Amino acid sequence: MKEQNHDDPELDAVLTGVGPRLRRLRKDRGVTLAGLSEVTGISVSTLSRLESGGRRPSLELLLPIARAHEVPLDDLVGAPPVGDPRVKAKPIVHGAKTSLPLTARPGGLQAYKVVQEASCTEAPEQRTHEGYEWLYVLSGRLRLKLAEHDLVLVPGEAAEFDTRLPHWFGPAGDEPVEFLSLFGPQGERMHVRAKPKRS
Repeated sequence: MKEQNHDDPELDAVLTGVGPRLRRLRKDRGVTLAGLSEVTGISVSTLSRLESGGRRPSLELLLPIARAHEVPLDDLVGAPPVGDPRVKAKPIVHGAKTSLPLTARPGGLQAYKVVQEASCTEAPEQRTHEGYEWLYVLSGRLRLKLAEHDLVLVPGEAAEFDTRLPHWFGPAGDEPVEFLSLFGPQGERMHVRAKPKRS
């Protein structure tokens, strides 16, 4: 493997700009070195040396910082804009469910367009996990079992919920359903409520 050339002026210019960029981003967000250290697991002294240029940035250090600030890694290293803002995501297929990621940045809210075919399955099994989810139905009917509630959402209806509550959602009936799903860490919430199922 070819060793990295540390005498490359272009590389040195990029690396030299990382420290001031890290400091500016942290200060703009009102975060202390101690606070960032607690979130990333990187020592205060290492973070301080990164910002002052006394420590060379590495992926091992920059990835947790990017995740903590919820920014793309490119923002930390000052990568030039690519010019094409489109998200080129590959569909994720799990049986009868196809999810298309609509966001590319790590951390924060994640958005998906989901198409789920009706399938013969056992009774829906509700699950729980950390986070918050928002659903918006585009076509078809979406059944949402949330704790003791059993709702059916139709096109144009939305629901939001804390995913620590037992939940399951999928097609309501024999037709496929198409919906948008936004999922994020606890605390990142939308402000739209679903209407209850009409009797």
